[in-house]
Amino acid sequence: MMDEPRDVRRGEELPIAQLSNYLTKQLPDLTGAITIRQFPSGHSNLTYALQIGAREFVLRRPPFGANIKSAHDMGREYRILSRLKSVYEKIPRAILFCDDETIIGAPFYLMERVNGIVLRAKPPQGVTLTPEILSNLSIAFVENLATIHTLDYASAGLSVLGKPHGYVERQVRGWSERYANAKTDDISEMERVAGWLAENQPAREASGAALIHNDYKYDNLVLDPNTLQIRAVLDWEMATIGDPLMDLGTTLGYWVEENDPEELRALAFGLTMLPGNLTRAEIIERYARASKRDVSRAQFYYVFGIFKIAVIVQQIYARWKHGHTQDARFANLLNAVRVLGMTATTKTLSFTASI
Repeated sequence: MMDEPRDVRRGEELPIAQLSNYLTKQLPDLTGAITIRQFPSGHSNLTYALQIGAREFVLRRPPFGANIKSAHDMGREYRILSRLKSVYEKIPRAILFCDDETIIGAPFYLMERVNGIVLRAKPPQGVTLTPEILSNLSIAFVENLATIHTLDYASAGLSVLGKPHGYVERQVRGWSERYANAKTDDISEMERVAGWLAENQPAREASGAALIHNDYKYDNLVLDPNTLQIRAVLDWEMATIGDPLMDLGTTLGYWVEENDPEELRALAFGLTMLPGNLTRAEIIERYARASKRDVSRAQFYYVFGIFKIAVIVQQIYARWKHGHTQDARFANLLNAVRVLGMTATTKTLSFTASI
């Protein structure tokens, strides 16, 4: 039932002796041998489960071979968790940050482990996800996103995270450039969507500024094993200050429905296709009700969300193709980029198209 780590993947091992010596010096109250396992899911930063004596921790480090420094800034993610805790309880407690790359070969940070259920591509064993349970969960999921967008990020010292003025324009340009830099194959739909996004941007700052997570989806939540209420939100690596509807758009991009085309459903981003979940249209409606924001341009944000996810997948595929990772999961990701490109193209036909 609980989200459990597995053996560390080949090529992604950590130097146990060096890490143990470092942590013992930094946290002198630790006693006992260190064991290291790895959480198998996730495609970006690498996440390890550490047990030292009776205490459990999670270690995060950049992926091997990554050269996108701003997307894998461990110090930034550590600072976000450290400061956010003062205004938002549903996050792990940050413990320490290390920028000495001689310890494990890259910067990393340590945080507490929040035990619970994480909903990934398949339902966890021992959990019955009835339509009623998923209805309540999906409502709580959306309302929690709206709550995040109301947090007083200034009082938490997080104003320095980003520049909200011109955020949408910079994101469209930036993700288009990232795609060009990571491109390995010609996918005309991706080029077409990039052009459409550049030409159809909403007015600057139309939705205001908020702290945004930028990767908010089911498998970045830890749920209470008994109640399935949200215990923690994980993976704040892309969090910033910007247009909250861009955050909503990314969430919609991950939200696949049971009536979507087969090729999109085959990507299996999560369990959003199961009966009881809100539809994308219902998510938008529920978010509008909870946030009091104008969501009339939701179509643009949804298309951007699909495009951004496709670029992330392309970046991961490029790492595999260039030999920077041996993770077998990445070998067929180019097909996912094609499917997402086609999906986004379909959604650009009109603002009244089905979302």
